[in-house]
Amino acid sequence: MAGQGLKERHEKRYEERKDVYESKSAVASGELIVLSGPSGVGKGTLLAHLRDRHPNLQVSISVTTRQPRSGEVNGQHYYFVSTAAFEAMIERGELLEWAKFAGNYYGTPKGPIEAVIASGQRIVLEIELVGARQIKESFPEAKRIFVLPPDVAALETRIRSRGQDNEGAIAKRLAQSKVELAAADEFDFQIVNDSLETALADLEAALFS
Repeated sequence: MAGQGLKERHEKRYEERKDVYESKSAVASGELIVLSGPSGVGKGTLLAHLRDRHPNLQVSISVTTRQPRSGEVNGQHYYFVSTAAFEAMIERGELLEWAKFAGNYYGTPKGPIEAVIASGQRIVLEIELVGARQIKESFPEAKRIFVLPPDVAALETRIRSRGQDNEGAIAKRLAQSKVELAAADEFDFQIVNDSLETALADLEAALFS
């Protein structure tokens, strides 16, 4: 019931600003939006709600050398490629950013993003700090948005509530989050995800500013 009330309040707030958002969308040229923030801050939830509200908004699909997990679809969740193919993409300069984690490569293909922007649409790239910093160098015109928790205690609560990590993993995530939070001022916009309704409204305002 509380979730339904939140949805209704956000819909009302959106309707009050709808003309502004639609007029901005109509005249804006293509644009890359980088959405970053520590693990557990709610980036994915915000992006899912944003896409519900703006279905024409595109989302970048990363490329990786890791094996698909159950239910993952090539070209929908990731582009799954071999290590040799990924390294060839690096050599040819086809990635806006890339990194290696736990023995696997992850990166952002340049071609699909450039095609979306050339068509006059916006595309969102949800990414961690290391990649966001690379994007600043490779694509400086991108609009960069950082999502913060209300405080570190709230972030820890969210990470624990997911039930996906043991104590060691949680400690590592929290330590990394402090590094990432210290870099928030590097971004064009900072949004505090305390209230989903307010954070969504702030995200829309940053997106269409």
